[in-house]
Amino acid sequence: MKLLVYIPAFNEEETIKEAIKAIPKNIDGVDSFDILVVDDGSTDRTAQFAKDAGAIVVSHGVNKNVGMAFRTALDYARDHRYEILVSIDADRQFNANQIPEIIKPILNNEANMVLGNRFAEGMPENMPKTKYWGNKQMSKLISFISKQTFRDVSCGFRAYGIESILRLNLFGKFTYTQETILDMATKGMRIVEFPVDVTYFKNGRVSRVAANVLSYAVKTLKIILRSLRDYKPMFFFGGSGGVSVGIGLLFIIAMFIHYFITGEFTPYKFFGFIGLGFLIWGALLFVIGLLADMMNRLRMNQERILYRLNKDRFDRK
Repeated sequence: MKLLVYIPAFNEEETIKEAIKAIPKNIDGVDSFDILVVDDGSTDRTAQFAKDAGAIVVSHGVNKNVGMAFRTALDYARDHRYEILVSIDADRQFNANQIPEIIKPILNNEANMVLGNRFAEGMPENMPKTKYWGNKQMSKLISFISKQTFRDVSCGFRAYGIESILRLNLFGKFTYTQETILDMATKGMRIVEFPVDVTYFKNGRVSRVAANVLSYAVKTLKIILRSLRDYKPMFFFGGSGGVSVGIGLLFIIAMFIHYFITGEFTPYKFFGFIGLGFLIWGALLFVIGLLADMMNRLRMNQERILYRLNKDRFDRK
């Protein structure tokens, strides 16, 4: 079994060497493994320090965000025939000694993807309450959409088996953590959570990804909505259309109730026009949903073709 440990890094010269050295040298069930650092446009000595510590380094010329960095790692794993991909952060918040444990469900053929769960015992010490609350709400949303239960959908410490590596097809540039779950859940992959240790520093180290919680939430929500639009178009458009039709009917019913009571539409005649507008808009959304659902079948077929191409390329190499 061939393993790739991936570390995204943006201006992490202070911790990157220690993060690489902390990775266990011997892992049960793994024949060989490499460490890949994706230098996401760092302006310090992150790339040089990572090379000095023995890691393979792929550098982006400019900062492209974590989502693009993960896609670079994914391409590298496919091109070099790795059967397991583990992602872990460069700031040493996670315990690298848990790598052998987090890949066990994959080695035992019990899962295609293993998510690190930071909240198995509640809120970690020193974690900002706003981030904890935001993560809980995001987990509820992803659980609702995927029809599975997850407690932590934003953890950067996770593992992917070969089927996940070959099937993942991502579009988000800002982040990837939630999109990978939706993508794999839609494709019927087995996803499990594993409790991981995490250390939040008292110094209040500023996150490279989520320095602004509100900005992070907005950008992540955009990725989720786009994923929902692509994976469940009838739910996305049809649901919106149903809400619009419901609002339109309320306006029209209110107008007719006034008519039956007074015998006149005035002064609520405009309710009818507003209601008609909502009904037309709802009908249009429903039609768009039908068309998008038809196109989704084409997308699913393209996903199968992409998987076969990835697998054939993997097998040839």
